Amino acid sequence: MIIKSIHALLIASLCTVAVSASVSASNWQQQSGQITHQEVLRGTITPERAWWDLTHYHLDIKVDPTTKIFSGTNTMTYQVLAKGERLQIELQAPMKLEKVLQNGQALNVEQDGYSYFITPATEQKIGSEQKITMHFSGQPVTAKRAPWDGGITWKKDSNGLDFIATSNQGIGSSIWWPNKDHPADEPNNGVLISVEVPEHLVDVSNGRLIKTDHNKAAKTKTYHWQVVNPINNYGVNINIGDYVHFGEKHQGEKGQLDMDYYVLRENLSKAKKQFKEAKRTIEAFEHWFGPYPFYEDSYKLVEAPYLGMEHQSSVTYGNGYQNGYLGRDRSSAGPGLLFDFIIVHESGHEWFANNITNKDVADMWIHESFTNYSESLFLEYHFSKEQAFEYVRGQRMNIQNQSPIIGEYNANRGGSGDMYDKGGNMLHTIRQVINDDKKWRKILRGLGKVFYHQTVTTQDVENYISKQSGIDLSKVFDQYLRDIRIPSFEYFIKDKVMKVRWGNVIDGFNMPVRVTIAGKEQWLSPTTSWTIVELTQANPSITVDENFYISTLSVLGK
Repeated sequence: MIIKSIHALLIASLCTVAVSASVSASNWQQQSGQITHQEVLRGTITPERAWWDLTHYHLDIKVDPTTKIFSGTNTMTYQVLAKGERLQIELQAPMKLEKVLQNGQALNVEQDGYSYFITPATEQKIGSEQKITMHFSGQPVTAKRAPWDGGITWKKDSNGLDFIATSNQGIGSSIWWPNKDHPADEPNNGVLISVEVPEHLVDVSNGRLIKTDHNKAAKTKTYHWQVVNPINNYGVNINIGDYVHFGEKHQGEKGQLDMDYYVLRENLSKAKKQFKEAKRTIEAFEHWFGPYPFYEDSYKLVEAPYLGMEHQSSVTYGNGYQNGYLGRDRSSAGPGLLFDFIIVHESGHEWFANNITNKDVADMWIHESFTNYSESLFLEYHFSKEQAFEYVRGQRMNIQNQSPIIGEYNANRGGSGDMYDKGGNMLHTIRQVINDDKKWRKILRGLGKVFYHQTVTTQDVENYISKQSGIDLSKVFDQYLRDIRIPSFEYFIKDKVMKVRWGNVIDGFNMPVRVTIAGKEQWLSPTTSWTIVELTQANPSITVDENFYISTLSVLGK
């Protein structure tokens, strides 16, 4: 046999065009090299983490813009699940853990890197609820390129007033406050965030504002924000500036949703126009994913001095009050300019990242793949299916296929940046395989219901989608999540005989594919071995559905 032609072998999916470093508003960066001791401590559910369940935080913190010092306490409430000797928490340098108290008694603290091991003062009876209060202070790391490298952003607005924010997905929330910095355990009863700032500034954090205290002598005020739902640690945030507020109500699937917007005073008129996108986003995603997961904590969109991020019930925004991604279409196909990327993408994370959270950062594709895919679902709901499909296909040019989407477990290491566009295209492909849009929507909504406010694994998600679809998709997930090769649909035609197989794939790959032969659409079920398809005419035209993220190779022989 002689290779005669290649139909779309070098489709956009296989391009080696470098992905922009600003692929998303999430600041995870893939790591490489030998796994360090600190990475193991951070990324593993160690014995010092396993015996207690986190139930609540009260983060009480003062932010001094002049000295750039954060200082305060974090009172952590937990339930004892089993016998244990020490608790593990994290706080990264240059922040300092000054002391830890329990029932007024100073506790013994042993440090290993930025992990701290705390010996409780009293007997930890199984089933009992306990508290420790951690005192801390210091100048936290300044983000060099927020939100990707993480830390604190210190800027000024056009009036010379401080504009400050936290963003710490990849680097970790322990970059500025002490906590159980592992995604598997979220505070069941939420968090109370108390932030003291200069009198002329405003703090906006997660949840609902329950009160504001004024200290006239110190010329400061303290904002108290209460979150009643579980929340991932990296979602806890502080935003400080000369904010003004406006809002609206949305009649959603669970009733009335309070939608509040906080923007710099100078941008109020622009925000009132651009933030109309927020309500449209909630409407679209409730259709596809089910009810907004945090009605009790409301929805907020908050202007930030960086591009934006998915802080739970406090979505941050810095896209310049324009459509697209900083004014450009990431798909280069046109539809990407029909919506504000940051509002849509970061709000999509309320369902995937905040409602459903990965137990290990190796599985962060659960956050980013579904949220990347949500962008096309927004387009499908408000515009057209054709534009939505065009958008998701157009994102293939951003994919590098140099390392797997899934990272290394128990090492605090995420997978490659392909978890965005490749992950979204994987889900788009799975939708084609299922070939039932009503069932697909039911699966998406079911994920949010079955895993409501839970931390999950890749296997949890894989098993659910396979079970609900009635199709064993394990090989499809293996191929796209754990391998870097893109399946090649290979076919050979001679007269009225067609042979097909999958090439460039893992053993046992058996994904069905939709093709059009001589103008007639049909399904084929290739394997990794050549199989025969009988044709009704000799040498017919063949096209493969472009919504499958694959390459196509035609092999002609004598």
